[in-house]
Amino acid sequence: MSAHTETAGHGAHGHNDHGHDHGHGHDDGPVSHSTFKGYMTGFVLAVILTAIPFWLVMGKVFDKPGTTALVILAFAVVQIVVHMVYFLHMDAKSEGGWNMLALIFTLVLVVITLAGSLWVMYHMNTNMMPHSVHDMKNMP
Repeated sequence: MSAHTETAGHGAHGHNDHGHDHGHGHDDGPVSHSTFKGYMTGFVLAVILTAIPFWLVMGKVFDKPGTTALVILAFAVVQIVVHMVYFLHMDAKSEGGWNMLALIFTLVLVVITLAGSLWVMYHMNTNMMPHSVHDMKNMP
């Protein structure tokens, strides 16, 4: 019995001799993105997902700016997913699912905050701004 196996309260057993890994997130699944190939794939995807919106704006591909904005937002969402998977190594299994739960909670808070802010700003604009030029001339 070595001194190493006696330390840290493990007794004669090694760290993983208990039949479980204590949920430390050591997932050696079939797809590992923490390799050079995984990082390069993520980098290439990120560059492509940046270059296409740049081309859409500079080339004035769409007539309406609103269409361009929606397409760019879609590319931004895809790029966020690419960064989360290839660089932050987040998936449904990492850290026993707690990373995904924290992400969902964060997204819910962001949606509530953005929707509430837009709602308040819309109603402030509607209720505070004069409705016509005639109303503006009669203001004190």
